[in-house]
Amino acid sequence: MFGVSVLNFFCGKKIFYAATKKAKRKWFAIALMFSLLPLFYFKYANFFIDSFSNLANFFDVHANKYTLNVILPVGISFFTFQALSYSIDIYRNRVGVETSLVRFTTYVAFFPQLVAGPIERSTNLLQQFYEEHEFDIKRFVEGAKLFIWGLFKKIVIADRLSVYSDSVFNNPEAHSSPTLIVATVFFTFQIYCDFSGYSDMAIGSARMLGFRLMQNFNLPYLSNSIGEFWKRWHISLSTWFSDYVYIPLGGNRVSISRWAFNISVVFLLSGLWHGANWTFVIWGALHAFYYFIEFIGKKMLVLIGAEDVMKKGYYKFIKIIIVFILVCFAWIFFRANSVSDAFLIITKIISFSGQLWTGGSSVTTVLSVLLILFLIGVQILQFKNKVSIYFSKTQLPSFVEWLSYAFLLITIALFGMSSNAFIYFQF
Repeated sequence: MFGVSVLNFFCGKKIFYAATKKAKRKWFAIALMFSLLPLFYFKYANFFIDSFSNLANFFDVHANKYTLNVILPVGISFFTFQALSYSIDIYRNRVGVETSLVRFTTYVAFFPQLVAGPIERSTNLLQQFYEEHEFDIKRFVEGAKLFIWGLFKKIVIADRLSVYSDSVFNNPEAHSSPTLIVATVFFTFQIYCDFSGYSDMAIGSARMLGFRLMQNFNLPYLSNSIGEFWKRWHISLSTWFSDYVYIPLGGNRVSISRWAFNISVVFLLSGLWHGANWTFVIWGALHAFYYFIEFIGKKMLVLIGAEDVMKKGYYKFIKIIIVFILVCFAWIFFRANSVSDAFLIITKIISFSGQLWTGGSSVTTVLSVLLILFLIGVQILQFKNKVSIYFSKTQLPSFVEWLSYAFLLITIALFGMSSNAFIYFQF
């Protein structure tokens, strides 16, 4: 992390003060290449070695498989992208040069969001290290409330749901269709509560210290399109790929075929960013496929003159349900231990046979369902603007609000489970 930080700090200076475009491009290429090399080595080397070896064996070509015995540094994908965004913004003349190495390394290693985001930009976070941050009780309370909500989502909801989903996904051949469906739905809420819970705690703790981090989630499961889902899910990564990959490739200001290529590249890279496994690549490819189908569907509805129907409330509600089901289906590949496991799960789900197995005690399963229903209720209040996403304001009476946080704290103390690491620590 320190090496990547120092590299981008000095390359940023060289890019900023370069006398020619050629020199700027040279130093930018150095920053890009040597920032991504550690990420490739630690995270993707074994993946490409295994893939090449399997491909060679498929064509009956003997290939010795050599595996690197290295440990993945925690948060490497996050701090690499955060440091690299500075060099990219310098190259594009979007930000001024940073003169303090201490300030820059503090920006890259800012502890609340270091290991799992949000992936910050220098235009937002780095500039805040020039400001004085005095204690503010109102801001501290807002941050604390958001932190409590994030902690509740993580150790009460996500970790509780993992008891069921982990037991099923780690042994899919032993379970029936209804069980696998329930496990998939549970994991859908588990990964959301796990990751958005961390983001809430990161943003909340930063706010208590006087820093403003970008929003990372915005009720993604209430999206009525795949495009909207990706504007609401892991926003810091989605906007990073949009700004630094999609738009430089030409965005949507190109031919249809080139636009399809640009979208495919972004989704495939997004999948690969999440993990060095073909399951993640397929997960990204599925979302690209959804995006194309949605685009074609919209064009067809316009052609047949169904614009009025598209504005109806029931139409949007149906789309929310469809998008949720499609996202659930894609999560199977994200969570499955292998591609073969994923296809086994899908095959069993399609067969829709067998008895419902609880994956644990019935009490745990019922409690998990109740927690999901509670989460949905809170999210509906947030969607209707009764409670803000960051809990900085609420239309609820004051005593109801404080009773709610007392309830959350008591529930965390009684039902919180702290045995599971955050899912996105592995990325």
